[in-house]
Amino acid sequence: MTLAQPSELGDLFTLEVDERPVQFVRPLDTDRPDWGVYDDTTARQFLGMVHSELSDGAQLWRLGATAERHGTLDDAVRALRRPASWPRERSQVQDWARRVLADESLLSVDVETTGLGDAWAVQVAATDRAGTVVFNEYVNPLADIDPKAVALHKITPERVAGAATFAELLPELTEVMAGRRCLFYNMSFDRGVFERELKRHHGADAPAAQWLDRCRWEDAMEPYAVWKGLWSVKRGRYRAQKLGGPHDAVADCRMLLSRVEQMAAVPPPPHR
Repeated sequence: MTLAQPSELGDLFTLEVDERPVQFVRPLDTDRPDWGVYDDTTARQFLGMVHSELSDGAQLWRLGATAERHGTLDDAVRALRRPASWPRERSQVQDWARRVLADESLLSVDVETTGLGDAWAVQVAATDRAGTVVFNEYVNPLADIDPKAVALHKITPERVAGAATFAELLPELTEVMAGRRCLFYNMSFDRGVFERELKRHHGADAPAAQWLDRCRWEDAMEPYAVWKGLWSVKRGRYRAQKLGGPHDAVADCRMLLSRVEQMAAVPPPPHR
């Protein structure tokens, strides 16, 4: 169904979230925008209550009598579907984030690329624990840049035509990253870019693997998904979240540190 304005929703309606229907039932003793939420299965499991409200002109969905709010009804349902293990898992994420931030060797690393597939680097940046830039270079990818990628990071072919290649930057990059705890967001993608660049430079797999092994690679994407706690019944895991940065490598490095600091400090904020 197409979700109407909360004021237009009836006493009983069904919505599909992550390919599983949920049923919303307004209690008989109220005309407020409150609904009980049930998994629309044979067992009709009660998930909890949601309440529609406006905050600074934004439509939000509050869970039960708590202060936790979500910008979409789908996300409110995902929060209600959390497994009972979530508080323990969130606590484990908090402990992980504190260990990461306590590591003096920590680097936050980000790569902007030519595209979303088998991409090449067009910008590589790294900051230390305090967000101070220790490496930031545009990269000539020796390849075309997908216009869709340009629309995101604004790095045009003209901008990098005179930049150094990855191979030319490799000695300095090695000095910066070797032996460090290197934190990424969606690490598998960025590591794939490094591996592709290294194989092109060395012309062989073994030297590329040796270089990669000199860094301690770590990914914050899954911990952040757990911390947010939006459960996808379709995938059987917490729903991955966007980092939220501006697609500038330095700014995204700092945004990543900010997310880890959030995980280390407090539970997820009431208003998402």
